[in-house]
Amino acid sequence: MRRIGTGLRRGAVAAGVAAALGAGVLTGLGPVPGGASSHREAPLVSADPQVDNTDLYAFVSPDAPDTVTIISSWIPFEEPAGGPNFYPFATGVRYDIKVDNDGDAKAEVTYRFVFRDHRRNPNTFLYNTGPVTSITDPDLNFYQTFDLFRVAGGRTTKLLDDALVVPSHVGEASMPDYASLRSQGIHSLPGGGKAFAGQADDPFFLDLRVFDLLYGADLSEVGDDTLDGFNVNVLAIQVPKEDLARAGDPEANPIIGIWSTASRRSTRVLMSDGSVRWEGRWVQVSRLGMPLVNEAVIPVGLKDRWNASRPASDGQFLAYVNDPEVPRLLNLVYGLPVPDSDPETPGVQRADLVQVFLTGVPDLNQPAGVTPAEMLRLNMSIPPCQPGTCGSYSRLGVVGGDVAGFPNGRRLADDVIDVALQVLAGELLGNPNDLGDGVDANDVGFGSTFPYVALPHSGSNAAPH
Repeated sequence: MRRIGTGLRRGAVAAGVAAALGAGVLTGLGPVPGGASSHREAPLVSADPQVDNTDLYAFVSPDAPDTVTIISSWIPFEEPAGGPNFYPFATGVRYDIKVDNDGDAKAEVTYRFVFRDHRRNPNTFLYNTGPVTSITDPDLNFYQTFDLFRVAGGRTTKLLDDALVVPSHVGEASMPDYASLRSQGIHSLPGGGKAFAGQADDPFFLDLRVFDLLYGADLSEVGDDTLDGFNVNVLAIQVPKEDLARAGDPEANPIIGIWSTASRRSTRVLMSDGSVRWEGRWVQVSRLGMPLVNEAVIPVGLKDRWNASRPASDGQFLAYVNDPEVPRLLNLVYGLPVPDSDPETPGVQRADLVQVFLTGVPDLNQPAGVTPAEMLRLNMSIPPCQPGTCGSYSRLGVVGGDVAGFPNGRRLADDVIDVALQVLAGELLGNPNDLGDGVDANDVGFGSTFPYVALPHSGSNAAPH
């Protein structure tokens, strides 16, 4: 099998992490999971894209290092010209960003977005009736607002009330200065911090032809960012570290776990006038933490269950993390060996994956007394490291010697596809490899200030990609 990409750069820290991961047995493992959502990864959310959480990112803010930025992406494969309704967030849904700050696999802090629709003129099919020069422009016929809540310590606090959502990018004639609309949609939070809801370029980059027998069965189908030109909807918050850390002390308690969910009422009622009403209890229908796990680790028969489950009950999925399907497919198609880090210890065949995906890595982002559960884990005490600003920066994150990157949180530019392929193939178990999809960066650059994601592609474009 030929290798793709450049050789790995191994710093002293990465070597130490690799040694720790491959060193052996996790004691007292208890219940353990596997999971995360991604683009159209499960049967139910594939038919309900408004609650399909495609990606989750969490990192110390490079331009405000006393804060953390968390970004969740929704609605996959938004074709920019997809009118006349374009891509609103769902109403009657709780979009949650959840934070575990004591390692118990339960959320101590939740940020909740709830949306409402508004139409200035219901007697037209138009999204906008003229050029839109501000997000309050009366020519923006359809618009959304959101309330943002912080739930912590048994209290719910409303941080924003009827904040405006930045609309979909209809086109250059309709929205001649979309960057200005973006800036107007960044809202300040009481006590410090920012929030944003709106459309953006899809920051995930990869060659999706991986599903064609692992890049064509001969690595002929690599090197093309198949998300180039598509947009997503984004929810982003930037909050002081004190608001996330246990006891409000990020120096003593710097490690947090993050995941995002969407919940709907259990019953959908279709009315004879064409309207829809939702009734019943709240049911979680989407969940995302670490990238690619629900898409490429959890089998199709359990994907909807995964999306409805909670980190504290992740033990039911342990077998799929311990013996994931991808290495066996690499063996079947390309003859690569199937790694096994600890064959003598039942239940811990892949201690490296358990630590990367479930518990955090010792001396990096594993909290004391951790309950194994799938989520992004971020050590807030590690300074940010971005391209061009940090000598140890690597798109491969920790595997490339850069401890500020994935799986210590996830930055927008982290190449999680290459990292996942290399780790699943045994990179941390003494099987060095340069596996990758040949796509090393996003099709457009990211911003240097909040919300960091690139502006969405315009509906004026003839076609995505």
